[in-house]
Amino acid sequence: MKEKIAILSVNLGSGGAEKVISLLLPKLIMDFEVHLCLFDDLIHFEIPESVNVHILSPQSNRGIFKIFNFFKVIKRYYAVLSNEEIRTSISFLTRPNILNGIVKVLNRSIRTVISERCYPSIAYKSSYFRYILYKFLIPIFYNKADVVFSNSVHINEDLKRHFKIRKPLAVIYNPVDITEVSKSNLLAEPENRVINIISVGKIIPIKNHLMILKAINSLGGGYRLTLVGKRINDGQIISFIKEKGLENSVHLTGDVKNVNQFLIGNDIFVLSSNTEGFPNVILEAMAVGLPIISTNCLSGPLEILNENENINLNEGEFYLAKYGILINVDDKEALVNAILYFKNNPDKLRYYKEKSLLRAQKYSVNNIYKEFKELL
Repeated sequence: MKEKIAILSVNLGSGGAEKVISLLLPKLIMDFEVHLCLFDDLIHFEIPESVNVHILSPQSNRGIFKIFNFFKVIKRYYAVLSNEEIRTSISFLTRPNILNGIVKVLNRSIRTVISERCYPSIAYKSSYFRYILYKFLIPIFYNKADVVFSNSVHINEDLKRHFKIRKPLAVIYNPVDITEVSKSNLLAEPENRVINIISVGKIIPIKNHLMILKAINSLGGGYRLTLVGKRINDGQIISFIKEKGLENSVHLTGDVKNVNQFLIGNDIFVLSSNTEGFPNVILEAMAVGLPIISTNCLSGPLEILNENENINLNEGEFYLAKYGILINVDDKEALVNAILYFKNNPDKLRYYKEKSLLRAQKYSVNNIYKEFKELL
């Protein structure tokens, strides 16, 4: 009989942590009886048939309802663990992690595994109340868990320094589904044609897509930009596109099911974020052979593109890292220069395509699942 485990998350929407869960589930069901427990019924990714799905609170989990529903979720999740006789509880994202810490308080025989997915001291400052609340709750409940891990060494350092986590902290990077890339796609070079640039991420200010739009506007003709992601807060983006007359150069796809379908066929991938936890989208782009230009934000890009070796950059400069190009956060001029570098040096474009494919192998689902299973 397989050991029973519970995976706890807010939902299985289109976010990075949710994508990680969706990639791990097909592997987990081979070794465990898996119970997927979600705060609400928002489901973007496919779930294997043998996974037992429990929706803990089908009501709204927004605004003030989050607080009231959280108490219901605690009761219902603990009931699932008790009724199904589950002895290992694994959580992703902050609210599920805090709930998992509460589970440990209620029943010390349940093994609790907590996974932080963002750089907390930056990500939680979007709301003063939220930041103060998590500064209080995270040290209490994360330290109750048996295992705490994240997807970045920088996140672990932040948890220790600013949130007083005393537990030994492990790092397990996000997995990526390795896609077969044709040789013709690898050798294709954007000579005497439009250069296709793509970026993936929710249209929200922290992703700073405006920086890419400003770069495209400065570069002039000959470039086409595709922004893939849920359009949550796109007013400033739409206004800039209209103001600069970029309607024919920029395409916003909205939320999509299959990101790879949009990545393939482009020339350059750009990550423009001001902060990240560990950007899955870089790995997804590398897995289809796209050369990468990324801001050196906390956290993730430096680990992926330069094996976490520190760099120094002046304004307007870019850095040729081991597996891609790094620029400073919100440095439009550096992005322009990096794009022009790829345009004017097709041999380097081809070189970084090959480096992307090589680097993506390290983060394959098979490799990451081995580490995750060992942790469990």
